[in-house]
Amino acid sequence: MKMATRREFLVGMAAFGASGCAGLMRGSGEAGKLPEQGEFVIRNAYVMTMDAATGDLPECDVHVRQGAIVAVGRGVQAPGAQAIDGRGMIVLPGFIETHWHMWNALLRSMSGDKREHGYFPTALNLGKAYLPDDMYLGTRLGCAEAINGGITFVHDWCHNIRSPEFAQANLRALRESGIRGRFSYGAAQGHPATETIDLADLERLHRDWRSQSNDGLLALGLAWRGVSTGATGAVAATAYRQDFDTARRLGIPISVHANNRKGSDAIALLAREKFLGRDVQVIHATWVSPEEIRALADNGCPVSLSPYTELRIGFGFPPTGELLAAGIPVGLSVDTTALSGNADMFAIMKAIQNIENSRTNNEFKLPARRVLELATIEGARSMGMDERVGSLKAGKRADLIMVNTREVNLGVFSEPAHMLVEAAQPSNVDTVMVDGRILKRRGRLTAIDVGQTVSEASSARPSPP
Repeated sequence: MKMATRREFLVGMAAFGASGCAGLMRGSGEAGKLPEQGEFVIRNAYVMTMDAATGDLPECDVHVRQGAIVAVGRGVQAPGAQAIDGRGMIVLPGFIETHWHMWNALLRSMSGDKREHGYFPTALNLGKAYLPDDMYLGTRLGCAEAINGGITFVHDWCHNIRSPEFAQANLRALRESGIRGRFSYGAAQGHPATETIDLADLERLHRDWRSQSNDGLLALGLAWRGVSTGATGAVAATAYRQDFDTARRLGIPISVHANNRKGSDAIALLAREKFLGRDVQVIHATWVSPEEIRALADNGCPVSLSPYTELRIGFGFPPTGELLAAGIPVGLSVDTTALSGNADMFAIMKAIQNIENSRTNNEFKLPARRVLELATIEGARSMGMDERVGSLKAGKRADLIMVNTREVNLGVFSEPAHMLVEAAQPSNVDTVMVDGRILKRRGRLTAIDVGQTVSEASSARPSPP
């Protein structure tokens, strides 16, 4: 079989169905235990608390014990705590990611240059060929990239659950990584538009969530198809209503893609049909009318924006300023590395700022500090997690990162918010802590074997002859 590109070869293989994809290799063994929740004190760092009342604290300490922040301030007394040198480091809350199809990390940069090779047909065709271990390998790779880049919370929008085993594989990868997040249960690629998702499995997970949640690090949600999907078009009203009503009855948050194409009025329809609420996150909303913005604001709906994928696929420009002006909680999103290429929250922040300033012809429209809030405390607020994470203050969970300002691309210390939004890169993240566990230290992941993760993820994709 002679094909022009690696992507064409893979799509050709997927056409044979899962039984024909003998090249999809399986993961090996169980991962090691997560690091212990110890007691640490970071000394003499530049601490950006992202707490409005506290602000930034130069030459400051952060004391962590058993997963919680004990104190933030100068000269903190912490006898017996392991000291971490914070000199030359910016310490801030870990980044909050608000919508990511982590399973298709195996499809990195696979969206091609022809319509039949675009994101939706690629995810659809190859998604059908996945087996549970491929879900595990993709999600594990996504988790490794997230932690490496300082993302401590992910919203795993899992829209390829082909059986309960697929959901379990994704959850296993999330648990083993030690990351905090929400797992949103969705339909499989190619799922019939007239049928509900596996509601029995969703209810089973909900009943048994305590055993799935990794001691409270993970929450359960619904990845709702809404009235239509990009891959299969319109969804039957009987199906989307039953999915929605089940999630509402269970009390789990709901998330839906809407208004990502010019002319779409999905949000207006959701408003008319009483589908909006504080528990309903809307994704993209790039083509949203003033009336729809008002409906989102009136109903308290958060919005997730993914500038790189929205630009790459042609959805348009994120209306960040209009959403913020209406008081809508806004978070930032990786979406899919099949389109964005990587999961770099620093780059996502930079894109959000530059797009908004360019759209409005105003260098000062969206300040760097405001952008950093979207990636931390405002992102946490949009996910309903701001009482636990998103800022550094006593009593909150210890999800934080340390950024090394002594690297060549950060070599002149100026205004920290601008440095992080405009200049920083994942390689500058020295240390990552989630719930008091150190998952990256001195630039190396501690709970994930990067070599094995990359090797097995790569092997899961057959290569052309």
